[in-house]
Amino acid sequence: MRVTISHLREMKQRGERIAMLTAYDYSTAMFLDEVGIPVILVGDSLGMVVLGYDTTLPVTMDVMVHHTKAVVRGAKRALVIADMPFMSYQASPEEAMRNAARFLQEAGAQAVKLEGGEHMAPTVKRLVEVGIPVQGHIGLTPQSIHQLGGHKVQGRSPAAAAKLLRDALALEQAGVFSIVLEGVPAPLARLVTQRASVPTIGIGAGLHCDGQVQVIHDILGLYPDFTPKHAKLYARIGQVIKEAVQSYMEEVQEGRFPTAKESYAMDETILAELEAPGADPLPKRRVAVGSD
Repeated sequence: MRVTISHLREMKQRGERIAMLTAYDYSTAMFLDEVGIPVILVGDSLGMVVLGYDTTLPVTMDVMVHHTKAVVRGAKRALVIADMPFMSYQASPEEAMRNAARFLQEAGAQAVKLEGGEHMAPTVKRLVEVGIPVQGHIGLTPQSIHQLGGHKVQGRSPAAAAKLLRDALALEQAGVFSIVLEGVPAPLARLVTQRASVPTIGIGAGLHCDGQVQVIHDILGLYPDFTPKHAKLYARIGQVIKEAVQSYMEEVQEGRFPTAKESYAMDETILAELEAPGADPLPKRRVAVGSD
């Protein structure tokens, strides 16, 4: 049975913490699903950790749909949320509807996520009205990285803190089923979590959110270019990959791989026939006679 937005609401009511991770491909999604991760986000962070861009801004709808399809094929139980990329929803609610519908129709996702607070509430409301579940995202919003002046914590001043709280409540009123709080001081995130009836999912927002989300590359040591303060390294898979590749390369160069175990056998009599003197491995071809 697949996790639904209703399940997340019930988890908040029971005080059960929600673990959420990103995935961008079939195999990773399958691993997360087997472990029991209830929510998988196909984040536009793939622009950086998978495609090598400096920001998330170059990511397009076609790229996101492509990766979301792969994740949906790998995750049979988790709720799969697709990140709406830059300028796929900001222009108008109508354009947002068309693009969000692609994630549900073409890719098979069960929900979408978009960035922005009070000013995005009308768009959220319209999507929800037509049956598209929406997760909000406020605080440090990566698609606004140039406007924010970098990866900076949001909500530290009285005005900024009040705005963030207004944003959360406006999104809730518009109908989001959950709100991601990124780069927000822990005490402020706790207040938002207490005020909101929908689950809050923190990323760099402290312990008191209803759940947590991380970019999987950050917790596995797969993205050496940048490690955010909020990420904990649970494994050094990047180092494991380098060591495995080094061993493979050495064995190939030294003639120790492949061994008989990794090779295929055949009937030796067939080989003997091919090696016999005068053997012709090419089949005789019939020559067509023309009528010049």
